[in-house]
Amino acid sequence: MASQFLRKIAANKPLGSRLYSSEIRKCTLIPGDGIGPEISAAVQKIFAAAKVPIEWESVDVTPVRGPDGKFGIPQGAIDSVNRNKIGLKGPLMTPVGKGHRSLNLALRKEFNLYANVRPCRSLEGYKTLYDDVDVVTIRENTEGEYSGIEHEIVDGVVQSIKLITEDASRRVAEFAFKYALENNRKKVTAVHKANIMRMSDGLFLRCCREMAKKYPDVRFEEKYLDTVCLNMVQDPSQYDVLVMPNLYGDILSDMCAGLVGGLGLTPSGNIGLNGALFESVHGTAPDIAGQDKANPTALLLSAVMMLRYMQLTNHADKIERACFDTIKEAKYLTGDLGGKAKCSEFTNEICSKIVSS
Repeated sequence: MASQFLRKIAANKPLGSRLYSSEIRKCTLIPGDGIGPEISAAVQKIFAAAKVPIEWESVDVTPVRGPDGKFGIPQGAIDSVNRNKIGLKGPLMTPVGKGHRSLNLALRKEFNLYANVRPCRSLEGYKTLYDDVDVVTIRENTEGEYSGIEHEIVDGVVQSIKLITEDASRRVAEFAFKYALENNRKKVTAVHKANIMRMSDGLFLRCCREMAKKYPDVRFEEKYLDTVCLNMVQDPSQYDVLVMPNLYGDILSDMCAGLVGGLGLTPSGNIGLNGALFESVHGTAPDIAGQDKANPTALLLSAVMMLRYMQLTNHADKIERACFDTIKEAKYLTGDLGGKAKCSEFTNEICSKIVSS
């Protein structure tokens, strides 16, 4: 999952300049809801065992009511991310109902986190229906159906507007090709439904085609969303890097996670112009919250992505190796992975491997 590209955009410094840095960096930590505080504490413990030079700044994002009567992100949390430019976020719950906006969506829009990167890779020793899966979904993160533009025309008729812009489409397309090039990936697939939404998806597809001409060393293809879903469950090896608008990326990235064991094993990073926010994308699991049963792997691997973004590659490699070895040995697996271990036991095993390495 190493990404030279993510490290390059993190700082205007030569690669490798901070691989062994001891400079302490502040990172915003949003523990989240439900099992969020437990898995966040597990990540902090593992980072401490690995002696990662990070100081955590924990913030509360419990929604506050704004002047417009709608609930939003507290100013203190916004200020923290703006200061630190990098953060780690546990799962957040958004109440269903009028006046409540998705905090996940609000965070992406607030900090212009335009590209969501989700690597999905098979883990050695953890058997699923598919072997050797290795795909990366790159999702435009700021617009599309998730622009939040909707209204009631008349009683019983609601209109939701899908917003696609040339600037955002070109930006995420360029990100995908650069990512592929810097990570020795061979192909980028643009996922779309331009046969139906000729103007909106057509614009996105045109931007991808134009960007492909600038990166002749990377193969380019374009596929309908439904075709990709069909092919993915038949033979995931057909795909390498996929780039797509917001809603398609939300659905397809979760489907790809299912090929390798689920959202509990899948990292995620949201990259913006002035910073990045890494997160676990699974739910808050309130039914097991506070019972020491949660699996911290997704948040931990997202934190590993964060370390690579920060050019702390040696720490990232050490933590990732310890996590993968623990899963491979299968002695301390949590319930969602078919084991009976507690979250604390799984965490302690990773820590012991780090200390002894």
